Amino acid sequence: MKLQFVEAGEIVTTHGVRGEMKVLPWVDGPEILCEFDRVRIAGREYNVESCRIQKSCNLLKVEGIDTMEAAQAMRGKTVELYREDIDDEVIFAAELIGVEVYADGENIGKIVEVLDYPGNSVYVVKGKYEYMIPAVKQFILATDMEKNEMQVKLIEGMRSDEN
Repeated sequence: MKLQFVEAGEIVTTHGVRGEMKVLPWVDGPEILCEFDRVRIAGREYNVESCRIQKSCNLLKVEGIDTMEAAQAMRGKTVELYREDIDDEVIFAAELIGVEVYADGENIGKIVEVLDYPGNSVYVVKGKYEYMIPAVKQFILATDMEKNEMQVKLIEGMRSDEN
């Protein structure tokens, strides 16, 4: 299911005295957050004045947050991106939760969790049985977010109760 907003990171602290905030990104890399002109924090839209990378984090400055105290008040809040600002080809893990999964035309269940591993993600699918399906082209044949469906290829060992 396509989300209206995508969680992109958490404000962990302030930086300097002019309202800059340090954001721990939850997206694939800190450079992604710097591509956007607006963000949503605590249910409110903010225009991005500047965004730069510092190590594995972002230093984010938004309009209306101009002091260290105002930035400090944002600490612990989630930075969200507007889904409409993101390429439709990009699918986020949170959007996959609840997607119906089919193998050889048969519904095998829904994605209930996305596990993130260094090599690739793994989709946990629960139905009559539980499956652990690596998120690679070899096994993920098609994903249609409009229909809320995914077509997969199963092999021996993916069903978690198989020996």
